[in-house]
Amino acid sequence: MLRIYVDAATKGNPGPSGGGIVVVGDGIHEQFHVPLGEHSNHEAEFKVFMNALQLLIDKEFNDQTILIHSDSKIVVQTIEKRYTKNLLFQPYLETFQQLEKNFPLLLIKWIPESQNKGADSLARQALQKYQ
Repeated sequence: MLRIYVDAATKGNPGPSGGGIVVVGDGIHEQFHVPLGEHSNHEAEFKVFMNALQLLIDKEFNDQTILIHSDSKIVVQTIEKRYTKNLLFQPYLETFQQLEKNFPLLLIKWIPESQNKGADSLARQALQKYQ
């Protein structure tokens, strides 16, 4: 099983956004920071989540169980319920449903910010690339 930690940071709301991704598994510990463009905080959280899934597919880590940790309640609830009223979030949900097909088992879990410091630090590093 791979554990993935994701977080986003924005400067302004909306504003420049960056994402952090930490991949941890048996003999694997990789970290990524990605500039996300101009987004609201919630959109940036969705965007980094989708980027993490695509990264796992690109690195061919999609052949095992994936547990994604996020401190964004909006993202976790939307994915768990597979529903959102917010029109801005619907494309992200649709993208998730397409990406999810590439994994045998994909789970998402909400964690408090205090347990997501690695991904938060990487998101802030990505945000610094805008300055």
